[in-house]
Order: sequence, then structure tokens, then C-alpha cells
Amino acid sequence: MEPIVLVTYATRFGSTEEVAQAVAQTLRENRVAVELQPIRSVRSLEPYAAVVLGVPLYMTRFHKDARRFLAANRVALVKVPVALFVLGPAQRDEKDWIGAQKQLLKELATFPWLCPVCQKVLGGKFDPEKLGFPFNMIPALRKLPASDVRDWKAIRAWATDVASILQPMSRT
Repeated sequence: MEPIVLVTYATRFGSTEEVAQAVAQTLRENRVAVELQPIRSVRSLEPYAAVVLGVPLYMTRFHKDARRFLAANRVALVKVPVALFVLGPAQRDEKDWIGAQKQLLKELATFPWLCPVCQKVLGGKFDPEKLGFPFNMIPALRKLPASDVRDWKAIRAWATDVASILQPMSRT
């Protein structure tokens, strides 16, 4: 039986799901067997040789579903290679990217047992029309323009790198 890589993601508005779909497709194009599932649907990691985890950063933290997933699957996640992508900045401002990288490192520090084989901060998407409570109560957020700084070429390049890292590991 061919080893399978789980690509799973947490999402609030669908942006991380779209990136996870592109990552899964790129892995498949690189001859990696993939199963794609929302993080809330994952019941067991037992069938998987590796995990690619997609997480948005919200207000300096991983999405709550990702935090729950990591806590619930700690024992299994230390036994398989894990690749991590994080959607962060929704603008092209360099300080936002530096801040997102710092936030990622801070969040990873709360899970010291998690040692991703690779990790990447990717651009995100922001739509003020989709803000929910309490964020829709913040006038400054409502005034921000919609943006989408996801770089699909960079996403596919990262996923290709992940495929080259995971292929040998998933076959052992």
C-alpha cells in the first residue's frame, strides 16, 4: 500500500482551504499520494505517513481548530513528518511579513514538541465584508480595503519542495 500524506487545514473564510487545495494538487503532480481534509474532519492520523498542516494566523495566534488539533494529536504528530504553512499577512508590507514570521515562531514555541520538517509563511486574503463579531465592530478593520496577496507560484514552489522532502520520508 502506498504511503499517504494528509493535507489538512483550519479555515474561517475559505482562504486557507484554497491554498491547501493547491498544495494537495501540487503534491499529487509530484507523485505523492494525498488525502485532503478539513482539520475538523480528521479523526485519526494512523493511516498517514506524513502531515501537511495549513493554518491561518488570527490576531497573532493559530486558528483555534489548529490549536485543538495539535493538542489532541500530539502523540501521533511526533511520529510522522509534519510540514506547516501559515497564512498571515494580507498586505505586501515587509514589516507585516516579519511580524507574521515572529508570530509563527511564538506559536510554535507553545508546541515545543512540534518540529516541522519545513514551514512557510504565505500571504493571506482579507475581505472586510466577511468580518464577523467582534472584528466587525472595529472601525479601522472595516475601513481596510480588500486584499489578496496569496502568491500561487510561490505556494506551488513550496509544495514542490515539500514533495521532495516528504517522498523519501514517507517511503521508510
